[in-house]
Amino acid sequence: MALPDATDLDALVALARYGSLSAAAKRRGVAVSTLSRRIEAAEINLGLKLVDRHARGARLTEAGQHVAAVAAPLSGQLDRVAQLAAALVSGAVLRPVRLSATEFIVSDVLAPQLPALLGGAAPIAVELRSEADVISLAARDADIAVRMVRPTGASLVIRKQRPITLSLYASRAYLGTRSPGALDLAVEALLAYDDSYGALPETAWIAAAGLSQRVVLRSGSTRALLTATLAGAGIALLPDVIARRHADLTALAIGPRIAPRTPYITWHRDLQHDPNVRRVADWATGCFQRLNSFAPLARSDDATNMSGL
Repeated sequence: MALPDATDLDALVALARYGSLSAAAKRRGVAVSTLSRRIEAAEINLGLKLVDRHARGARLTEAGQHVAAVAAPLSGQLDRVAQLAAALVSGAVLRPVRLSATEFIVSDVLAPQLPALLGGAAPIAVELRSEADVISLAARDADIAVRMVRPTGASLVIRKQRPITLSLYASRAYLGTRSPGALDLAVEALLAYDDSYGALPETAWIAAAGLSQRVVLRSGSTRALLTATLAGAGIALLPDVIARRHADLTALAIGPRIAPRTPYITWHRDLQHDPNVRRVADWATGCFQRLNSFAPLARSDDATNMSGL
């Protein structure tokens, strides 16, 4: 016995529902001979006689009635798939464009600028996914991804974005009465990103500066690092665009210069002619272009000296 095709079972359900081959064929939009062949194929695959055929038409056998009853939900699903496909083709149903990015990009770069996307004349829906794992665009885990490390692959469209600058920050609770310029990173508690998103410039900076042993907290969450910094847990490398919104944080011009992050917006080439994917990609690009920029902090010494300036 082999599994019957779903359309073959649907033909049997249609016969049970509409009472005759001609009525069932009309409702399914096929010829009577086509519907009859589909039912015959179901009989062959199941090894059962499902229909009694006679000069005046056809009627289900007892086995056919049982099979049709069990297959009815599947037939209903096929009807809904057909209806959905028609709606998608006509544009009556909005399929959300799925964009995957880091927590920081989703919450602090994209989400605040959603009105610019959703307020357009043409309706659109978007799904913003905050994910640490690198998702597969080839497997359609998402339509668009924002990555902190340049993607590779000939099948991808890649847009390099405006760099995001980072600086060292400490809170008033952590500094106490100490002057920011008197700090020595070699003896301070550091809060840093982990390697969830790949080889970020700030993780390389900590290793190159010989400060790995001073890290007391590693996290892939910008929110966690920001909250811990505000609570006075240590000194953190944070994106300027978010840290400078908090008056309680002080930017520290100590240590070597920190290379900025370079985000990349990418999507699969198969989607490059999808108007909604292009629209969301263009909007995301605009989000990065509109980010507040901060000039690097003035430094009197860019050498590897870790003491305060």
